[in-house]
Formats: sequence, C-alpha cells, structure tokens
Amino acid sequence: MGATTIFTQDITSMTEADIEKLAIRLELDDYTDPFEGLNDWHLLRAIAFRRPELVEPYIYLLDLQPYDEG
Repeated sequence: MGATTIFTQDITSMTEADIEKLAIRLELDDYTDPFEGLNDWHLLRAIAFRRPELVEPYIYLLDLQPYDEG
C-alpha cells in the first residue's frame, strides 16, 4: 500500500502571499465544509515543518506547544 499526498500544491514553490491567504482563510474560519478547514490546517502544519520561516507570523494558528522531554 503506497502513501498518498493530500496536497496538490508544491510547498517549496509557495510564496509569502500564498501563506498569508491560507492564514486569512484559517482566521476567518468561513468554510462550507469542516474538512476544508482541516485540510488548510494540515497544509499550514506541513509548511511549518518544511519552511518554518514562512509560517512564523502565523504559528499561533497551529496551536503548537513546545515539548519538555526532560
């Protein structure tokens, strides 16, 4: 069984403007389907791992908490 990718957009080619539009959609939370918002959230999370510099202003949307492993 192979893995499938959810995202049709290539994260490496996304610009700051693309991330801003994504963040605005998430902030407005005006989706016709709950899965649309979830997909945007997962996309922003994937971008945060691959290109954290683009997501830094919007990291609060992910509600990521630092982990204390100690």
